[in-house]
Amino acid sequence: MSEQSDDFVYDETTGEWVSASEAAANAAAVEQVEVRDAMGNLLVDGDSVTLVKDLKVKGAGQTLKRGTVIKSIRLTGDAQEIDCRYEGIKGLVLRAEFVRKA
Repeated sequence: MSEQSDDFVYDETTGEWVSASEAAANAAAVEQVEVRDAMGNLLVDGDSVTLVKDLKVKGAGQTLKRGTVIKSIRLTGDAQEIDCRYEGIKGLVLRAEFVRKA
């Protein structure tokens, strides 16, 4: 006779009893934030984006020009912020409303 070590919890959205691991996976999927660019395209980790306007970078003393391509973005968990790297600028965070998917 095999014993199952997983507890069951009541899922209020479906009205069913599900395993705790399945409930945790469902909760993680709900908490995942969709990040969309200025054109409404869905962004994911690793995408390349293009700036849609000139942006002054605070603390770096330089301006990123419209049309600049930023490669390998990372999502931050915020629906409007993306983390990225660019030559000479450490810790660059851009708002999704100022980029479009390349």
